[in-house]
Amino acid sequence: MSSTIATDGRPAERREECRIRIAAAGDIHYGERDDDRERARATFAALEDRVDVILLAGDLTTHGEPHQAQIVADAVRDVGVPVLTVLGNHDWHVDRADELKAVLQEAGVIVLDKEHSHETLDLCETQVGIAGVKGFMGGFPGTHLPDFGEPSLRGVYRESVEEAEALDEGLRAIQMCPFRIVLMHYAPTTETLVGEREAIWTFLGTDRLAPPILEHNPDLVLHGHAHAGTFEGRLGQVPVYNVSVPVLGEDFWVFELAGERRRVPSEVH
Repeated sequence: MSSTIATDGRPAERREECRIRIAAAGDIHYGERDDDRERARATFAALEDRVDVILLAGDLTTHGEPHQAQIVADAVRDVGVPVLTVLGNHDWHVDRADELKAVLQEAGVIVLDKEHSHETLDLCETQVGIAGVKGFMGGFPGTHLPDFGEPSLRGVYRESVEEAEALDEGLRAIQMCPFRIVLMHYAPTTETLVGEREAIWTFLGTDRLAPPILEHNPDLVLHGHAHAGTFEGRLGQVPVYNVSVPVLGEDFWVFELAGERRRVPSEVH
């Protein structure tokens, strides 16, 4: 199944229609079932020739063990399209995130995080900019965790702010791309959390991630983490999608971004 979001187009000397097909999913949680390796290979192989890029919204693993990330790495190594990911809370569980990143990067996966929060791809003869961070918890109006109290609590506040700042930096870096996508694990809005118990919304995301999105107005925002949340929401005019596999009810959702690509004329008259 797919959803189409039209971009607003940007000034160009010559325009031609361009369609970017994006396969997205989060919370795939490989590593617990005996058949995970076979399932992963079949799932990613089924995307070949169907999409232009694959985006993973974190929680690739069950407990953050490098051998669990290897399942994903082996499945995507020869998939034939760019694969980008952010890590999720499960991927950090045993504090071996650097090892996970190395496993994924060895297979050609582009890992986005605070240190590297953007990537530009050449697809459909145009540039597709992707800004990505893990994001973090922190709450929403009325439930914000404050910058006050014990150092551990204040650390949560600092990390949520740092993730938001990195997202802003990533979006600034891709602001000239005709197509722009945000990829995160945690939610930037409560609209895609509906269905989860409100008592845990603070731990599912924070609206501190929202200002960069509202300022830069990307074409599409993708996140995961909220297994019982809602598929579609908005931040201002920006569509936000919760692509957690339990929400999707399938392995991937294929989005299509349609707009006009920028081409430089071969001759100027």
